[in-house]
Amino acid sequence: FKMMMSSAPLVALLLTAPASALVVGARGGSRQIGRVATPFCSIAVFGASGGTGSEAVFQALGRGQKVNCLVRNPARLLVPAGSGGAASESPLRDDSLRVIQGDVTNPVDVAKVFELGDVSGVVVALGGKTADVGESMLTDGTRNVIEACKAGGIKRIAVVTSIGAGDSENQAPFFFKVLMMTVMRKIFEDKNNQEKLFLDGPGSDLEFTVVRPGGLSMEPPNGIVNVIKGEAGSISRADVAAFCLDAVTKAEWPYIGQTPCISSDKGTSWVKDKGMPVGGNIGRK
Repeated sequence: FKMMMSSAPLVALLLTAPASALVVGARGGSRQIGRVATPFCSIAVFGASGGTGSEAVFQALGRGQKVNCLVRNPARLLVPAGSGGAASESPLRDDSLRVIQGDVTNPVDVAKVFELGDVSGVVVALGGKTADVGESMLTDGTRNVIEACKAGGIKRIAVVTSIGAGDSENQAPFFFKVLMMTVMRKIFEDKNNQEKLFLDGPGSDLEFTVVRPGGLSMEPPNGIVNVIKGEAGSISRADVAAFCLDAVTKAEWPYIGQTPCISSDKGTSWVKDKGMPVGGNIGRK
């Protein structure tokens, strides 16, 4: 099954805009379809300084959306390598971007993201080394996001986990399964608990899409995503981000309440991106 994604935003859309951003605060069954994003609403992004999260921010701005995001260090919010072209790795700034400095494990910081504007969709692309962020950051942070969504009546949310999480274990290549049971055991415990928040937890009544990508690369988007049932190959972070944005903005979205595994039309090797750390951390900060 192939889904054609929206074109990647032209870098000129950001380069020609006024270079500014607002940085707020420091840490101190059947479903009723909810509203979806319009250019007058905001997309909230968590994990925005990571590889996939920064793509979500950049592409949402390119689509004409307003974006509210939470980062621990605003200086690390950069134009992504995949979609950013010549501007990649430069500071990501735009008049439609509001940046909150804080920690996703702090519910007060999470609430600030929703206080800034009329949020209608949420992308969660959290990640990082367990040694840096702790053994339960994904679960604890996502729980805070769910609570804030429910408090604000926000239904649409896309959450990036990984191939191999939950019931997709057999879709991961053999070598990656070995990593999941050894050096990546702790992070997959956290990912599995993160998914359970939606599958049988407090987020189950949201219009969620749990996105399980294959091996992540930093390549430019190719505009095609395969929703697969077999073993996963690779996919660019840019295409993952586009899929997530469609999940929270398209009125008719076929994967609400589902856990699609996605892969690109290229490559079958898990570690395709030679610069990717072992374990393929998603949304690395």
